[in-house]
Amino acid sequence: MNIILLGPPGAGKGTQARLIEERRGLVQLSTGDMLRAAVAAGSEVGKRAKAIMDAGKLVPDDVVIGIIADRIVKPDCKTGVIFDGFPRTLVQADALDKLLAGKGLKIDGVVEMRVDDDVLVDRISGRYTCAKCGEGYHDTHKRPAKAGICDKCGSTDFKRRADDNADTVRTRLLAYYKETAPLIGYYYCKGSLRPVDGMAGIDEVTSAISSVLDVLGRSG
Repeated sequence: MNIILLGPPGAGKGTQARLIEERRGLVQLSTGDMLRAAVAAGSEVGKRAKAIMDAGKLVPDDVVIGIIADRIVKPDCKTGVIFDGFPRTLVQADALDKLLAGKGLKIDGVVEMRVDDDVLVDRISGRYTCAKCGEGYHDTHKRPAKAGICDKCGSTDFKRRADDNADTVRTRLLAYYKETAPLIGYYYCKGSLRPVDGMAGIDEVTSAISSVLDVLGRSG
């Protein structure tokens, strides 16, 4: 089974992808991770990607597709994959469809994690982590039991990502709606779209996605 997790930044795609990977044996494919792995492996497409990145340029779609093509034929992908963060544009979606079709594969379903923008801005701009163990916290929704002390390791050192602020989040959302949101209509017309409530708790979202995958598994 091959699926795509679709939704704006901060919707929780990465978290859900990891949970699906653990529970269903699918492989999470993040373009960033694949690029780094290809560069480290020194493959032909990896060498090309490295030259482009070293020049400070964005890696073009054909290189990313090439890296995906190399990755999905690995033995661990035989059960299926989760595309996390790709495709981002209609051009990429079309290229991915052609790549998979050429290998006798297809996208079985696209899980759209629907969110409320204002809540999403609050969710991202309020989050921070323990600098020592990485435990996550939030200004409103998850504070340490004792102020300034990590519940997990007792550290008093916390950090925030520089881009986890309201203005940056809104800029990222704007880019999503301009470039990626058109994929919602694209996959709806192909009959692949399966929306879930991304504002529910993590366990509830996981359960909803699991129900979608169960149906896809039976229909496949």
